[in-house]
Amino acid sequence: MPKEAVFTMKIEPELRNAFMSEAAAAHRPASQLVRELMRGFIQRQQDAREHDDFLRRKVELARLSVQADHGRSDDEVEAEFASRRAKGLQADAG
Repeated sequence: MPKEAVFTMKIEPELRNAFMSEAAAAHRPASQLVRELMRGFIQRQQDAREHDDFLRRKVELARLSVQADHGRSDDEVEAEFASRRAKGLQADAG
């Protein structure tokens, strides 16, 4: 990919020196490492946004389900899973 843009930033001299030293120790160009850091940041931000969107949709679907009276009470859910646990314990014992 051609590199057509220049990115200038201000950082503390100590941070720059430590970064350049570690890049040299890793035998990697500092610019390559910065590009990797940027790509990683972009990916994490996109993943977080996608996850937030997924959760928002799930919550909205759950709210619509409750409004349409398709939900179950806590007692009903607890009773179902108590029954499942009891069946699981019986299967383990038998």
